[in-house]
Amino acid sequence: MSEMPASVLDATQFQYRLLDWFDREGRHDLPWQRERTPYRVWVSEIMLQQTQVATVIPYFERFMARFPCLAELAKASQDEVLHLWTGLGYYARGRNLHKAARQVMEAHGGELPVASLEALAGLPGIGRSTAGAIIAQSTGRRAVILDGNVKRSLSRLHAVTGWPGRPAVERRFWALAEYYTPERRVADYTQAMMDLGATLCRRGTPDCQRCPFSDVCVAHARGEQRRFPESKPKKTLPTRATLMLVLQDAEGRVLLEQRPASGLWGGLWGLPQFDDLAALRAWLDTHATGAGLDPAWPAFSHTFSHFRLDITPQPARIGRLDSVGEGRCWYDPGNPGRVGLAAPVKALLASLAPFALVAPGEP
Repeated sequence: MSEMPASVLDATQFQYRLLDWFDREGRHDLPWQRERTPYRVWVSEIMLQQTQVATVIPYFERFMARFPCLAELAKASQDEVLHLWTGLGYYARGRNLHKAARQVMEAHGGELPVASLEALAGLPGIGRSTAGAIIAQSTGRRAVILDGNVKRSLSRLHAVTGWPGRPAVERRFWALAEYYTPERRVADYTQAMMDLGATLCRRGTPDCQRCPFSDVCVAHARGEQRRFPESKPKKTLPTRATLMLVLQDAEGRVLLEQRPASGLWGGLWGLPQFDDLAALRAWLDTHATGAGLDPAWPAFSHTFSHFRLDITPQPARIGRLDSVGEGRCWYDPGNPGRVGLAAPVKALLASLAPFALVAPGEP
């Protein structure tokens, strides 16, 4: 416990206040709470990483309707999984979910290894905190969580200095989380901690008037709620540029190709990308002889966590293309198939009226 800051409340008092607030004002009817199986809790926890509950709910319900159990998820193709993930973002989560399901079928008899925190945390996409949440929520056994909501609440309560991503600072948070986690009502406690950060101790405008800890919160006493948790030292995002080929045939279909399994938009289907117009023309000369280029559409930006991508859509037309090659397909915007699409590609395809190559926003 040497890493832990001085506690503001005895652990028992902290648990009592939190659970009393949760019983009155917490969220008790979320879809994954109605049947708390390890599988359902796991899917919800992966979807909830860096994504708000209101956004996740319809995706979760569609996912459960198609993949009601882990075995069904493991049998599915990656394309079908990513299709249901399209729009939710952070697609590595979907790929890891699918990969982990297959590992569980092969190595754990089709059952998530919730008896072992280490075995569960060793699966793709499941770290220490997510494993703790799955165990606590689905089995009721004591397990510690430390997601973004919990870090934010604890950082303000104790005025923990330093960016939480630094190992020394993260150890302080784990010490606090371990200290406050109870032996009983662990499922309710973990949900309450997540609810506290999501509904009261919000990132921008915390609702301190309704918080059960406002009288002991160090950041609130100092009037420094917005200071905590401290931000990561900022770096200027580098900018990259790409041309996206929007090649449409006489039937109005658009040529797509599948991205490599790892890396940017891994495993998703997208438009062929090129560094410059010369490379795009050279590709057309080899793969789509006779294609005609139209004027480029206006460029737009798509921001990732570590860089910004400036995208220029380059429309082209071809009467007929007998073979598109391995890893490519024709996509009909008027009758979309069940494939996973990168978000900016999905938006571009949605803007295409059947049989028309017209830039979005033009008459």
